[in-house]
Amino acid sequence: MSTKGIYTAVSGAVAHSSKLDTIANNIANANTPGFKKDQQLFKEYLTAYEKQPEVLESPKIPASIESFYPLNGGDKSYVDTAGTSTSFAQGALKLTANPMDLAIEGDAFFEVQTTAGPRFTRNGHFTLNGDGVVVNKEGFPLLLEGIEGTPVEERMIRVEGADQFTVTARGDVIVGGQNYGSLSLQTATEKDALHKEGGSLFTVRENFDNQIVKATNFKVHQGAFEQSNVNIVKEMTDMINATRVFESTQKAIQAYDQMNQKLANDVPKLR
Repeated sequence: MSTKGIYTAVSGAVAHSSKLDTIANNIANANTPGFKKDQQLFKEYLTAYEKQPEVLESPKIPASIESFYPLNGGDKSYVDTAGTSTSFAQGALKLTANPMDLAIEGDAFFEVQTTAGPRFTRNGHFTLNGDGVVVNKEGFPLLLEGIEGTPVEERMIRVEGADQFTVTARGDVIVGGQNYGSLSLQTATEKDALHKEGGSLFTVRENFDNQIVKATNFKVHQGAFEQSNVNIVKEMTDMINATRVFESTQKAIQAYDQMNQKLANDVPKLR
């Protein structure tokens, strides 16, 4: 009784279920400042790649009854999810006139200090905590540039009020008319070095620290924030298409199941 078809259909259903989850997450974060959308990646998995050449060696004869040979499962093909890819395309900038809102135009990320260490973000919604430190919505401090070994406390920005806080297009911080330093604006030479951690934060993958460099191609806009780069219309269209494919794979699974039932129950009665 052949089952390879039903497993191929099941793999397609599982893959498109993952795609639907990714699309749903994009839609849920369409209004999250600085959010970067994800795309599901697929690949075809061929079991023939795991077989030795001599096992799958086909007879060198013209097509005939004799040309049929055992495939030993090498002809099985599945859809396999290869993870997700993040699109770092620029999101639209929205003016707010709030001096604590910062938007990056170009290739750069704000550096913030979390309880787990430094992280990177494009979410420019900042505020002042009770100590007058500039922090993001999770309470993580926005950092200035600093040489290696500089204590984190010395890289935090402290101001008495939002009206005392000014950031130039090149990221220089002016507090009370005095130059306070420059924002730590970093980027990755290879975007694959960045991994989403949640809360609009990115961390650096293991062994990719050398990919993080000081950003140069950017412009900071004060009194604005970057919107997500999610296109709701496209995401909804992709969701409809993925749902239809998912439903088609379910019908294929039902068809294979019915064929297997006939092979098991009806065919033996014909003997």
